[in-house]
Amino acid sequence: MTDHEHTPAFAAAAPDDDLAAAFQIDGWPVRGRLVRLGQTIDTILSAHAYPEPVAALLGEACALAALVGSALKFEGRLIVQAQGDGPVRYVVADYDTAGTLRGYCRFDADQVAAASTGFARPGARTLLGNGVFIMTLDQGPDFDRHQGITPIEGESLSLCAEHYFAQSEQVPTRVRLAVGKVTTDAGSAWRAGGAMIQMVAGDESRGSTAEVWDRSRALFQTLGDDELIDPTVSPQTLLFRLFHEDGVRLEQPMPLSAVCRCSNARIVSLLGSFSAAERDEMIEGDGLIRVTCEYCASVYALDPATVTAEAET
Repeated sequence: MTDHEHTPAFAAAAPDDDLAAAFQIDGWPVRGRLVRLGQTIDTILSAHAYPEPVAALLGEACALAALVGSALKFEGRLIVQAQGDGPVRYVVADYDTAGTLRGYCRFDADQVAAASTGFARPGARTLLGNGVFIMTLDQGPDFDRHQGITPIEGESLSLCAEHYFAQSEQVPTRVRLAVGKVTTDAGSAWRAGGAMIQMVAGDESRGSTAEVWDRSRALFQTLGDDELIDPTVSPQTLLFRLFHEDGVRLEQPMPLSAVCRCSNARIVSLLGSFSAAERDEMIEGDGLIRVTCEYCASVYALDPATVTAEAET
C-alpha cells in the first residue's frame, strides 16, 4: 500500500504547494500545523537581490508567520519581526488572515559577507546579533495591538519561536523551518516549509499529556529540512512518514499567496504627510517623485502637483 492511499479523501483535489493547514493525530493531545511555500516565497525573495543567508532568514520568517497566523480566529494580521545589532538590522514578515504574505529584510551587505565565510549558513543569532524577537497581532484600527517580545535565542527563528511560546504563552511548542533553492525541470526557485506541534494541556478526562508529548517530539525531530521543501513530497505524504502508526489527518488547507498592500493611493497619502518643502527636495531631474516599496520593490513615479492636490483635500 502506498503513502498516498493513507491520505484523506479530499487530498487528491487539495493543492500541494502554497498552503497552510492544521493536522490532528487521532487521540493525541497534540495540535499541529504545516506550511508549504513555492511560488509565494519565490516571489517574495526574488523581489530583492538578497544574499543567500538573508533570503533564507526572510524565508524562515515568512513560513513562521504563515504557521502561526493561519491559526488565528479573527480577521487581521500577524507580524513576525526580529531586530538586532548584527549584519541584518531587521527582518519582518507580514501575514494577513486572507492568506497573503509579504516580507522584507534590511541588512549591511559587507557585514553579511563577513559573517558568511564559514562552511555553514549563518543563522538568526549570527545575522541579527543581540536583539529581540517580536510577534504582533493586529485586528485593525478598532482594537489595540497585542505584542509579545522575547530575546533572540539560537541560530534559527524556529528556536526563537519556541522560546516565545514558552515564555509568553507557556505552551510547549516545537517548530521546524526550512528554506532553500530547489532545481526542477522548470528551473531553480526558492522554496520554504514549516511545521509546528503544540501540546494540549491535560485535564481530568485526558489525564497527563507529558508522555504523549515526549513521543510527539521524538517523532517530530525526525523531520528533515529537505522533506519540508521537496516539491515531490506532498503534505499528506510528509505527515504520514512522521505519524503513520498513529492516524494523522490533514485538515482542509488554506491557500497562500504573495501580495503586497502598496498602491498608488497609499504612496500619495504617505507623501502627503510630508511638508511641501520636504516634497520639493524629493523631486528628481525629470520632475517626478519616485518611491520604491520596501516589500515588493515596485517603483511609483508621481507628479508632485498630484500629490500636493491630494494633500490639500
